[in-house]
Amino acid sequence: QVQLVESGGGLVQPGGSLRLSCAASGIVFRIYDMGWYRQVPGKQRELVAAIRSGGSTNYADSVKGRFTISRDNAKNTLYLQMNSLKPEDTAVYYCNTVPALVGTVFGSWGQGTQVTVSS
Repeated sequence: QVQLVESGGGLVQPGGSLRLSCAASGIVFRIYDMGWYRQVPGKQRELVAAIRSGGSTNYADSVKGRFTISRDNAKNTLYLQMNSLKPEDTAVYYCNTVPALVGTVFGSWGQGTQVTVSS
């Protein structure tokens, strides 16, 4: 059974940092390109950071230079280091394959982790 469990969100002041984690099970994690997506109410889920199985990374322009995606294939875990957070980064953050197969082709999206940036 495929399972993605996100954690690490919370309330942080503008300019602060958070580190998100995603524990994956039920998939051969190391062979998949993985990504962090975020969603705010009333808007579509957007991909903000991606890391290929080989380790190369890509970022949305809105987070480039502030967010860093990484993975630990031995632990089946995906990470997102978020620095210099802005109020517009407030969203529920999810991990998934790239493209998003979990929740579309098989399994279900994880519950996500809420990130709130506010003073």
